[in-house]
Amino acid sequence: MKKVIKQYLEQLKYSGINEIYTAKQSSKPGIELVPTASDKAELLAARQEQYKDCQNCQLWQGRNRFVYGEGNPDAICMVIGEAPGADENLQGRPFVGKAGQLLDKMLLAINIPREEVYIANIVKCRPPDNRNPEQSERIACLPYLKEQIDIIQPKLFLMLGLVSAQTLLETNKSMQELRNHPHTFMDRPAYVTYHPSALLRNPNWKRPAWEDLQKFQIEYESQKTGEDK
Repeated sequence: MKKVIKQYLEQLKYSGINEIYTAKQSSKPGIELVPTASDKAELLAARQEQYKDCQNCQLWQGRNRFVYGEGNPDAICMVIGEAPGADENLQGRPFVGKAGQLLDKMLLAINIPREEVYIANIVKCRPPDNRNPEQSERIACLPYLKEQIDIIQPKLFLMLGLVSAQTLLETNKSMQELRNHPHTFMDRPAYVTYHPSALLRNPNWKRPAWEDLQKFQIEYESQKTGEDK
């Protein structure tokens, strides 16, 4: 975790982020003002506009649209994939192709509408031929993702695919090992399952993915119940 934070801070200036988002302070000492969903949405929109012409790695050369992320700015959960594909590159939205349609179905299967979560990727621009993003590209983009997390303040994460999980959890473990139990990322629970595009290529993985989602659903509903109290 310390390594991730160090990389995050080192990349802030490099990525054009000159200030770190923190909750507003009340005029009364010791009292922190909680930002509203509207505050968060406004700030996310401003950051998307600020970073849309990013050239911090080579991926900008094949970019049509900067795919920042979208969803509920006050989400309990952030769903994190690896990188935009061809459809996402054209539309500027994450998970809108066939993999996105499957993701929508996966979430609905555990009673979570897409609009209820916030969806983003490790990198914001499409790698050539949909290859895995290189380590330098991931590091260049991580500050954007970390800042999104700081703004939204989700209570848990759903990591889609090996690239997402290995990058954020700083591990070389296999998908099977990562799926076996929940993890902690930025002091919050994190669950790992197959990327929807992998499920499209390998339908036999849909059953274990369903098992992963059921475990995630228990944690999600627990967090949601606690927030509603």
